[in-house]
Amino acid sequence: MFESVEALEAEYADLERRLADPDIHGDQAAARKVGRRYAELRPVVATYREWKATGDDLEAALELAGDDSAFRIEAEQLEAHRAELADRLQVLLIPRDPLDDSDVILEIKAGEGGEESALFAGDLLRMYLRYAERRGWKAEVLEAEQSDLGGYKDVTVAVKARGSVEPGEAPYARLKFEGGVHRVQRVPATESQGRIHTSAAGVLVLPETEDVEVEIDANDLRIDVYRSSGPGGQSVNTTDSAVRITHIPTGVVVSCQNEKSQLQNKESAMRILRARLVALAEEAAAKEASDVRRSQVRTVDRSERIRTYNFPENRISDHRVGFKAYNLDAVLDGEIETLVQACVDADLAARMASLGTES
Repeated sequence: MFESVEALEAEYADLERRLADPDIHGDQAAARKVGRRYAELRPVVATYREWKATGDDLEAALELAGDDSAFRIEAEQLEAHRAELADRLQVLLIPRDPLDDSDVILEIKAGEGGEESALFAGDLLRMYLRYAERRGWKAEVLEAEQSDLGGYKDVTVAVKARGSVEPGEAPYARLKFEGGVHRVQRVPATESQGRIHTSAAGVLVLPETEDVEVEIDANDLRIDVYRSSGPGGQSVNTTDSAVRITHIPTGVVVSCQNEKSQLQNKESAMRILRARLVALAEEAAAKEASDVRRSQVRTVDRSERIRTYNFPENRISDHRVGFKAYNLDAVLDGEIETLVQACVDADLAARMASLGTES
């Protein structure tokens, strides 16, 4: 393990030299790529250097322990700390998802439950917008189809980090486990007799990255324009500003009508299309390699739920990791960090167990 870290330490020093060279900043894409790798290696190298320094201190303390019992105690403390550093280093060296540094395109779709499902999709949208705000991310609604009662039949949001972030702290690394079916149990606003209903909404999390190349041939696209409309079919635009793009080879269809300009809607649609094609490419690669990556639910079916939001009990339950808490009101206000971390920790434990089995 430590031989591989020495190679990473050499790579880290090379990246440091490259970042200090003014010429690299003339190419923003290259500078961003080097900066991300540098940030990724920083905790590994820092932990390794501390581990080595602690080893030197331990050796010195052991030499003096025969003459002074205080050094014996210090040696025991140093030995325990060095073991902790070795464990931390082992975790840091577990292969990371290469897309973890990406920004995100988040899609929320109403499912079973009609208007109640659309209202719940709106609740999920607010939850993610508030979470993005708490983390200092920028969130931008790219496309939205509202329901008659103010919910959302379908909404797409781009979530972007501001500046460089530490490894594991980018939007995709934190939000990728939100993909799946979210189930809600509550008395709907449309229910007159106070009965609890169950409905669902689907969430799809797509990485938006510039580092993964996806070739989109203009000849493979069919672009249609039409007039945008609002809830209930009410016309909200008198020009053909809405855009629908079909990627013929894959059959992926994306539409945008939020912006007043046809060009702006086309740009937003292309961002969503590119993210979907990246996700398709990653999914195909994962199937060829092994079932390493956790799949996201593509159909809005309550039987495939990942999480339940129970309003009468103020309870939130994640069925994948066995997480349960009774602060649903706070969760819907964007306080989902504990939920997110539970999924991240479970994934880390699974990857560590997988590595142990392979070795």
